[in-house]
Amino acid sequence: MQLHAVLEEDQRRWLLARSLVSPPDLSVYSGAEMRAALLGLGTALRGGYAPHRRPIVDLSYSRHFMDFQGSSIAATMKKLQVTELSPNFRRAVTLLPEVPVPIPGDGELLVRNRYVGINASDVNHSSGRYDPSMKLPFDNGFEGIGEVVALGLSASANYSVGQAVSYLGSASFAEYTVVPAKNAVPVPSMKPHFLPLLISATTAYISLKKFGDLSEHKKVLVTAAAGGTGQFAVQLAKKAKCHVIGTCSSDEKAAFLKSIGCDRTINYKAENLGQVLKREYPEGIDVVYESIGGDMFDLAVRNLATNGCLIIIGFLSGYQTTSGLPSIKGDALPALLLKKSASIRGFFLFNHFSEFKAAMMALLNMYASGELLCEVDLGDQSPEGRFLGLESVFRAVDYMYTGKNIGKIVVELPPPVNSKL
Repeated sequence: MQLHAVLEEDQRRWLLARSLVSPPDLSVYSGAEMRAALLGLGTALRGGYAPHRRPIVDLSYSRHFMDFQGSSIAATMKKLQVTELSPNFRRAVTLLPEVPVPIPGDGELLVRNRYVGINASDVNHSSGRYDPSMKLPFDNGFEGIGEVVALGLSASANYSVGQAVSYLGSASFAEYTVVPAKNAVPVPSMKPHFLPLLISATTAYISLKKFGDLSEHKKVLVTAAAGGTGQFAVQLAKKAKCHVIGTCSSDEKAAFLKSIGCDRTINYKAENLGQVLKREYPEGIDVVYESIGGDMFDLAVRNLATNGCLIIIGFLSGYQTTSGLPSIKGDALPALLLKKSASIRGFFLFNHFSEFKAAMMALLNMYASGELLCEVDLGDQSPEGRFLGLESVFRAVDYMYTGKNIGKIVVELPPPVNSKL
C-alpha cells in the first residue's frame, strides 16, 4: 500500500474514533503534529511495534479514544456538580446522569476513575468558601485513582493508555476526569489503599515536616486520630520516636490506634480529655495536630507546653455551619501563646503544592516497604452498605459527619461491564 493511502486510512480511523466522543476540531493540531501522529499510527498498524511496546508518541487516534481493553470510551458519563452554594452537601450538589465525556488536550490525561476520596472539606468547596469567585455550576471532588484511557501528544512522553494514576484536582466526582499530566502521580495499581496517600497522608507528612520539628521523646497529640489524616500523623510521629496521644470517639477506634502504635488513646466519650491531659501530661504537649476546632482547639491550646506548636489542618466542627467557623475562646489566645512562647500554624495542602509529588513518592515508598499502613473505609459498616457508584458520594459525606469511620472514606466506581479489570 502506498504511504499516502495508509495516511488516508489512518486519518479516516482517527476521525471515526474521535467522533465517538464529540465532533472533531482539527484546528488544535498543527500539520506537523498530525503528520507525526499518522505516521506513528501507520507504522503501528503495519506491525512496526512489538505488541508489548508503545510508540513514544502515543497519538494513535484510532486508539486514542479507545481504552486498552479495546472497548469504546462512552460518549457520555455521570458526574456530580455544585449547582447551589450551601454547606449542606445534598442541597448543594446535583448528580448529572448524562454529560459528554471530556476530551484531553495536548498535556492532559483522560482518567476513568475507579476510586474517589471523601474529605470533610467537600462541604467547604460546595459552599464556595475556598474560591468565592467561582461561578455556578462547577465540578467537585478533590482526589481520585483510575486508569488512563486517552491522552494528548506531550502527555504520552511519560504516560500510556492503561496506566494506573492518582491525582489531585477539583473534578474527581465523575466517571471520567481530565487531569493535567504534570499533576498525576503513577501508582502500582488501582488499589483503594493508595488513595489515602493523596491528601490525607501528604497533609500529615508535609505539615509535620515543616512545622512539627519532631524528635525523640516529644509529646504529640493527634485529634481525630483514627480518621483519614489522623492515622498518618500518628504513624509519622511514632516513626520520629515521639510519644503519641490520640483522641477518638469509640473503643473500636482506640483499638485501631493502638494497633498503629499510639502510646495513649483517649476515647473522649468515656474519659474527660482535659483531666487526662492535666493529670498525665502536666508539663504540656509539644506538638498538637488538630483538625476538629471549637472546644477541642481551646483545650489543646491550654495544654501546649512551653515552646509548643499547634498545627491546624482543619476545623471539622464548623464546616456544616452557616459561617463555616466553630466558636472558640479567642480573647485569651494571645496571652496563652505569649506566656508559653507557643505558636499556632495553619496548614492548607494546596498552598504547598510544589512539595506534593516528592511527599507522595516518599509515602508510596514507605507503604511499599511496610512502614506505613493505609486504612480505608469503603462503607461496609454503614447502614446501607458499601459506597458504590457516584450516587453513594452523598451517603459517604453524611457518613463522614457521623464520625463513625475508621481511616479514609473511599467511594468505589465499578468498572464498565465490558472491562476485564
